[in-house]
Order: sequence, then C-alpha cells, then structure tokens
Amino acid sequence: MPNTLTVSDLTLTFPDGTDRITALDRVNLRVNGGEIAAITGPSGSGKSTLLATVSTLLRPDSGRVDLETATGTTTLTDLSRREAATLRRTSIGIVFQQSNLIPALTALEQLEAMSHLGQSWLVSPTRRRETRSRARDLLAAVGLAGHESKRPAQLSGGQRQRVNIARALMNTPSLLVIDEPTSALDQERGAAIIDLIVDMVRDHRAATLLVTHDRTHLHQMTSVHQMIDGTLTPLPLPVAA
Repeated sequence: MPNTLTVSDLTLTFPDGTDRITALDRVNLRVNGGEIAAITGPSGSGKSTLLATVSTLLRPDSGRVDLETATGTTTLTDLSRREAATLRRTSIGIVFQQSNLIPALTALEQLEAMSHLGQSWLVSPTRRRETRSRARDLLAAVGLAGHESKRPAQLSGGQRQRVNIARALMNTPSLLVIDEPTSALDQERGAAIIDLIVDMVRDHRAATLLVTHDRTHLHQMTSVHQMIDGTLTPLPLPVAA
C-alpha cells in the first residue's frame, strides 16, 4: 500500500551525566496512507522525540523507520544527513506546534518558498506558474481564499495554523507529522483545525502522526497510542461524545 509508515523497534537514548535517558523504548507503529495515528501522553514522555526521529530530524540508536511510497520503500534511518534533508523537502510534511511562518512573506509566498527549497535559483516561468496555482488551490482548500496576500501579522492564530498545514502539503508529502496543532487555539478554532487535518489527510492520502494533549478529538483519529517514558502502547479508539 503506498504511503505506508512502518516503525520497528525504534530506540533512542540521550546522555545524562554518566548515565543515559531512554527517550524512545523499542517503539513499533504502522500507519497507512490516509490514516491518522494520534500520540497522547504526558509532557516529556517522548512524543515530540518520536515525531523528530520519524521525520529524520533525529537519528535513533537502533531500530528502523520505513516509508513505502508509489516508487518503492525507503529506510529513513539509513539515510545520510544530505539524503534526509532532500527527503524532508520532497516527501515529508511537518506541522510544528507554532506556525513558524516567515514574517516578511505573504501566505501565498510561504507556500511558494516551500516548493522552491533546494532548487536552483533559476526556476522556469512555467514552473513558477504551476507553483503559484498549486499554492492558491491549497490556500483555498484550507479556507483562506482571499487571504493570499496577507502576512502572518495580519492573520489570526487559526489562520496562521491553516497556512502552516497548507505549507506542509505543498510538496504532496507521503508522510505528515503534526505536533500539537491546537495548543495555541481556543476550543472552537482547535476543533476546526482538527476537522481540516482529517479532511486534508483523507484527500492527500499521507500517512500521518499527530501528537496531541486534547482528548476531545481522538474519536476522529484512525488509531490512538499512549506514550509513557518512551514506551508506546495502543489504546482503544474513543467513541464520539
């Protein structure tokens, strides 16, 4: 099945004086394209570390991460730093807890810049038109038609997070990792962002990991897992209230 993420016995430790702290303890997980696996658990339990390791930002001590796409299977944990950076630009979408938008760029330019990362400065006019058209389509899909020329300071927190999600989808990623997307939003805006993520993942068929402390949205996920002290345990899927 294309866009399948498989995590096998993933282990990561950090030095702590003369000892080491286990951040990830033989984590196993499988997520298919179009599915969302929610990761819950207390602060400091390893949730964000798992996202960073799966998205090649951290290298584990042992275990492996495989990403199956239409063109084959790539073992992410075997990639060099340069290969990992290239893969993040082309195949992995990352939605950080804070939107991290570039203050000087408009919403449209945020997405265009993502598309041109790592490319030659000389981009053909045809390619630029295609990129602009896709950026406009994505902003419309996340409910921001008419806001293309606004900069981050002119957008609400929920709107900035929508730009963040659209930007992560700009290069049609096979893998999407999302870290606390509603933490800075009120309940109504947070619910709207979760609805948007569910719709976008279904439409774009990305295998998705979503870290959240908000349990009210877990019934919308495909699977739910709890992280405690680096150990990941599957939980029953909650029933909608």
